[in-house]
Amino acid sequence: MHVDGLAIRMRPRVPLEAADLGGRLCQRYARSVYSCYAMVALPVAALALASFEIAEWLPALALWWAKPWLDRTILFVLSRAAFGASTTPSELRAAQREVWWSQLLLTLTWRRLSPWRSFTQPVYQLEGLPLRALRKRVLQIRGKKTQAALLMTSAFSIAETLLTLAVASLVFWFSPQTQTPDSFFVDGASAFTGLTLSFAYTAAVLFLEPFYVAAGFAMYLNRREQLEAWDVEQELRRAFST
Repeated sequence: MHVDGLAIRMRPRVPLEAADLGGRLCQRYARSVYSCYAMVALPVAALALASFEIAEWLPALALWWAKPWLDRTILFVLSRAAFGASTTPSELRAAQREVWWSQLLLTLTWRRLSPWRSFTQPVYQLEGLPLRALRKRVLQIRGKKTQAALLMTSAFSIAETLLTLAVASLVFWFSPQTQTPDSFFVDGASAFTGLTLSFAYTAAVLFLEPFYVAAGFAMYLNRREQLEAWDVEQELRRAFST
């Protein structure tokens, strides 16, 4: 990785400060991130919501399970944004084999259960290592930083839950005054409540997931700087002299 090509200012940071840097990177390139993310997230969300006819709990489960695959698109855009490059949907389509279909089975199975997946996902997706070397590299990146990564994941999980409830509560706030909240949970209205929660969860995921991936990506960059020093003081000074 060439330090002088980075568009973000690298310096020693504690992990959660690095996560904040990721949030700012996502904000700065929000148009690029969300336009590419929508290409995959909206069809997946539509399919997940369509499964409501099978079971009320299925849309949330389907979308939750698809998150690591959706994250690959976000990480691809952010990895280019770190070097100051925006990404268009057409550029994403051109790289779809690498972004969408590489390591698909592992993405949707073993790695889905990782409690710090946004922190370690850049190793799997960006470093291009053979499978045998991946485990060793992931252990090196994780080091003693898993506690911070787990804390960050937990914080986003709580934020996602609260945002889901906040969006769902709009139904109660904008309902007619003659209709009490209890009326949404009586027989015949429970399906509507379940569908409302499914839409609210989908909205929360669509909004928050890019920030979660960005936070983990910035923590990964910070960890790499600690491990490799990205080779030496002169290059850093030249890169950040302005």
